[in-house]
Amino acid sequence: MKKSGFVNLILTGFIFLAVSICFIQCKKTENPIKYPKGTFPDTVINISDINSTYDDYNLALYQIGGTMPIIFSSNRKSSGGQFDLEQASISILFDQTTGVFGFGSKMTTDPFLDTLIGKAITPGNDFGPYRLFSTVDGYEYMLLSSANSSGNLDFYYLKNEPEAANFIPEVTGPLPIKIMNTGSDDAYITLNTSQDTAYFSSNKDGNFDIFYLIKPANKDLSSWFNLDYESPVKVDSLNSQGEDKCPFILKKIMVFASNRAGGFGGYDLYYSILKNGFWSSPVNLGPRINTSSDEYRPVIGFNPDFTNKFLMFSSDRPGGKGGFDLYFTGIDFPSK
Repeated sequence: MKKSGFVNLILTGFIFLAVSICFIQCKKTENPIKYPKGTFPDTVINISDINSTYDDYNLALYQIGGTMPIIFSSNRKSSGGQFDLEQASISILFDQTTGVFGFGSKMTTDPFLDTLIGKAITPGNDFGPYRLFSTVDGYEYMLLSSANSSGNLDFYYLKNEPEAANFIPEVTGPLPIKIMNTGSDDAYITLNTSQDTAYFSSNKDGNFDIFYLIKPANKDLSSWFNLDYESPVKVDSLNSQGEDKCPFILKKIMVFASNRAGGFGGYDLYYSILKNGFWSSPVNLGPRINTSSDEYRPVIGFNPDFTNKFLMFSSDRPGGKGGFDLYFTGIDFPSK
């Protein structure tokens, strides 16, 4: 009897130990990730650490990731006078366990961007910086609009080899984009995904409209930019009786600013989708983003680890630091 009780006690102990081990192992292997992908919040965030009491707008994104360097136009250094380029960075954090989104920003002094901006700044206003890497010739480009000797805005480009660790490449430019400069105000250039078509805004016919030019297949960007002037084509489906400007393209989505009738007041932000080779009728981005003030120079970006895209833009709405401020928000667009 005693032997049987001892055996039962041993068996009970083994069973308790096995259950405990199973419980511990199950707890250890439980996946802590509750949110496999992040989501940019639909709250409109004032980027207060970058904004000033003057006008800050026309930002350019280049890298998409945890930290994004940006270049933007501001008249802060001249106390509200001339617009020059400034650099900053934006940080995005998403906790996959709690689903909490974090956002940070700061002014920066990156040595290469200092070199690039130093080359790009002209005696006149500098607007609409746009950066890209050319898959054709392997160079990085920055395109912008600057005031010429007559006071009109012309397109210019800067070109450099890609930056690498401990290597600050030489920057060429700014050089005029001859094929697109009209003698009027030409501003806010963007290229499509295949980099074979440039879209931009110009007031050469009176109001600002959105135009496009197609690059010859045998030309790299700088060779194309140096061709003689070619009359651009209006994008009829996008333009209105008002001012239509600041186009920006990500894949098959274009966003732009317009003060056309039917908006919320001033300039509003609109989007269009490329369908079967044509841009769809513009859609207002709505009251979550647009206000009775001016919303301007929209830029969209994405991160493959997030479920939606993000939108950055400028606005002189109440509640900012003064003048135009930069804003950030998450956004969804129709897939088709």
